[in-house]
Amino acid sequence: MLSSNPIVNQPLDHPLLEEKGLELSIKRLDLIHELVPGNKFFKLKYNLLKAQAEDHHTLLTFGGAYSNHIHAVSQAAFALGMKSIGIIRGEETLPLNPTLKAATEKGMQLYYVNREDFRKKKDADFIQQLKEKFGEFYLIPEGGTNTEAIRGTREILSAEDESFTHIGTSIGTAGTFLGLIQSASLGQKILGFSALKGEFIHKEVADLSKIFDIDSNTQNQIFTDYHFGGYAKYRQSLIDFIWWFFETFGIILDPIYTGKMLAGIWDLIEKDFFPRGSKILAIHSGGLQGNEGFTFQTGIKLPTLSR
Repeated sequence: MLSSNPIVNQPLDHPLLEEKGLELSIKRLDLIHELVPGNKFFKLKYNLLKAQAEDHHTLLTFGGAYSNHIHAVSQAAFALGMKSIGIIRGEETLPLNPTLKAATEKGMQLYYVNREDFRKKKDADFIQQLKEKFGEFYLIPEGGTNTEAIRGTREILSAEDESFTHIGTSIGTAGTFLGLIQSASLGQKILGFSALKGEFIHKEVADLSKIFDIDSNTQNQIFTDYHFGGYAKYRQSLIDFIWWFFETFGIILDPIYTGKMLAGIWDLIEKDFFPRGSKILAIHSGGLQGNEGFTFQTGIKLPTLSR
């Protein structure tokens, strides 16, 4: 099994926080593991244990060309001496972007499918076709959200986090959000910041709550106004915020998830959303490998781990 580094809650110091009477800390999941950082460590933890228990030697999963999930699965499989297969949405484009290049360097076999076929990723017939092509494998869904993933994300919060009044996280496939809802202490409010454009995320979370038997009627709130154009899209204001945050606090954010979430939290602080005396914990869910891919795709420079 993958070993982990201790999880650090890093408090931030800024005049605005003092003025508003608030505390803000960052849970640095981005530092939990060198190869599999962030919430992906927790999403994959029990999937990997189950795959090993069932004597699987190959992991297969789905994702886009810049997917944090594809990157994480390739790294985890390599670390455990397993094979990995990535079913990639869209056509092959050479040279490979930094995400896919890193995945292949860790031994992941890439298989490209068109968008129509990619939508079949949950269909039994399509999965059977993949088994006929690649042989037996342990299937991890796109984004990693399944029962084992939520079991893992329930472990993100610990006893030392019970003093926080608000927990903020980004929402993609909602696995982390649902895990936090399950593990939150009485009176804590879970704030989810959707990285996707649209109000459909409310129904999606409700549907997943039923599937995984989670009481999502606890204190939580989903914000849909901080998508900055939609999934994998951005605005200059987001880029400016990411650089400001790095220069102010020395913490690297990504433009897909954590940058949007913390831009949302900071905006809510400025707008007096949080009562005085609130203690806010923002979950840094990692994803920093994607910053190089973002620059590769857009030409826009971001803080990176190699800087």
